[in-house]
Amino acid sequence: MNRLVSIELQKIWKNKASKILTLTYFILLSFIALTVSIKYDIGPIHVDPAEMGIFNFPFIWHFTTYFAIWFQFFLGVVIVSMMANEYSYGTLKQNLIDGLSKEEFILSKFLTVVLFAFCSTIFIFVMSLILGLFYSSYNEFDIIFSDLEYLLAYFIELTGFFSFCLFVGILIKRSAFALGFVLVWRILEWIIIFHILPNNTIGNYISKVLPLESMSNLIIEPVTRLSLIKTIGNQIGVAGAKDYSVHWFSILIVSIWTFLFVYFSYKILKNRDL
Repeated sequence: MNRLVSIELQKIWKNKASKILTLTYFILLSFIALTVSIKYDIGPIHVDPAEMGIFNFPFIWHFTTYFAIWFQFFLGVVIVSMMANEYSYGTLKQNLIDGLSKEEFILSKFLTVVLFAFCSTIFIFVMSLILGLFYSSYNEFDIIFSDLEYLLAYFIELTGFFSFCLFVGILIKRSAFALGFVLVWRILEWIIIFHILPNNTIGNYISKVLPLESMSNLIIEPVTRLSLIKTIGNQIGVAGAKDYSVHWFSILIVSIWTFLFVYFSYKILKNRDL
């Protein structure tokens, strides 16, 4: 497995665009930490993120993982380009000629996907831990390491999304069209959810099993958990109960999609004339 991952990392690192996108992704994740220095006024209300409790344990795990997901498209581009380049540069055919089986080829891509997701998760964990230790009002051990299921959900979501990008890259071959397909698919899901499915329990259940929507449902937005937002909501009469938990069935749905994306990636490659 080390050999397979090493081959993929060399391909990515020798590609200038992929290297820049990967570095940009982790730099952008670091910018989440800059929110601590942003202070502004909304009319008579002074907003200070640190004072609002954004960096309090265990809330910080929810906050950082949710907003870090916004940058996943950068690595998604790397995954799509990684696959498209295999066709453009003929490295796929050469790898197979050199003795790499199609099973090993797909495994190498999937292991790279998992590695990206794992490194991103570790990065968010370390960054959140440092921010929390500096700014959190609660530093008890059991509080610091509670709600870590958001990190698991973050890892599962990234793995699912990157597997989807891998599947699309193999299906379409050309990176520009593949990336366009990812965006069109996201829009298509929104159309299905907001304009086709009925606004009832059945429609809600169906929307939760759509691939990209199921991934986005893993981590619910955290902003309305803040005391300031709750206070404003109560004052304007829009307050309501909301479930922010990470649910096992959401993880299961995304895990099934991840398996299907990898499986069909292999089936396409196996049946395609290279």
